[in-house]
Amino acid sequence: MNQNKKLALRGLMIALVTVATYLIRIPIPATSGYINAGDSMIFLASIVFGPQVGLIAGGLGSALADLLAGYAQYAPITLVVKGLEGWVVGKIALQTAKRAELNIKDIVAILVGGAVMVIGYYCGEAILFKSLVAPAAEIVPNIGQAIGSAVIALPLIYAILKTDIVEIINE
Repeated sequence: MNQNKKLALRGLMIALVTVATYLIRIPIPATSGYINAGDSMIFLASIVFGPQVGLIAGGLGSALADLLAGYAQYAPITLVVKGLEGWVVGKIALQTAKRAELNIKDIVAILVGGAVMVIGYYCGEAILFKSLVAPAAEIVPNIGQAIGSAVIALPLIYAILKTDIVEIINE
């Protein structure tokens, strides 16, 4: 893939993560945070296009959504946590260009990535709020966010892998 295609793909994935995060938000009053569907696009970017795209799309796309939605205090935490989540998912699910279906590694990748997100936000918010108690209010919603995002992402990934689109993009 040439550099222009790589840049365009990364930009598209950042945009998908930003839109999915920004448009579908459910506030969590206890921490002034919110849950969203952005992880679904992080999972998709990471599994279909690999850890580098997952890292960039997850970190930048999610942090941009935080800034746009008025949650600037979370943007630095989000940049790190969601970037790491995308990288971990992509690394575990690492695939060849000829792959044409989902496999157990993808499910494991999403489970581990979801755990990275839940633990990462807990740790980041513990530092932000200087409390181990306040961030606990987001543990269950964040688990729900990861599960909901997996439910959204898996059929999309399955459909994409059944087409030639990845091969066409990677040309």
